Amino acid sequence: MPTRLQVLIPIGVAAVIVGVAGMISLPSEVSIDANSNFLMGTVQLDDEILQVYIADNDPRRMRGLMWETQSFLADDKGMLFVFDEPGKRSMWMKNMQFHLDIIWFDENGSVVSIKKNVPPCITPLEVMSCKSDGVSAENAQYVLEMTSGYVDEHSINEKSQLEIISI
Repeated sequence: MPTRLQVLIPIGVAAVIVGVAGMISLPSEVSIDANSNFLMGTVQLDDEILQVYIADNDPRRMRGLMWETQSFLADDKGMLFVFDEPGKRSMWMKNMQFHLDIIWFDENGSVVSIKKNVPPCITPLEVMSCKSDGVSAENAQYVLEMTSGYVDEHSINEKSQLEIISI
């Protein structure tokens, strides 16, 4: 019959290995630090003036709206992802707490793509399989995330235009 020590040592070692593996697998860029504090900017989408959180560097873009509650985005607030040049821009919903409407714009502020009511990845199974496939657009330089329902409520469509006022 094994002693307590013979049983507890392997369990303790396994717990340490699992803990270390979990810490290593978390991307350091997602941590909330000075680099991910969001500045505010102002944009105009059609006739609406919006206050937007600016995600203009890798740490801010990786963090995005993760872990925020829906109350973080009021009706006239959103998050604007800003890239240096147009390209394929994929958005993922990992650790999101609410559905979003996502609008992609080219360098001229013209709509490239719209996805409405994009669901978050919340459950452990969803988080493990959370992908950006199907939530992306080609030739986008800006991506605007708004609370779900915004696109329909404000009649945003492929003819809508984004104007950067200040970022």
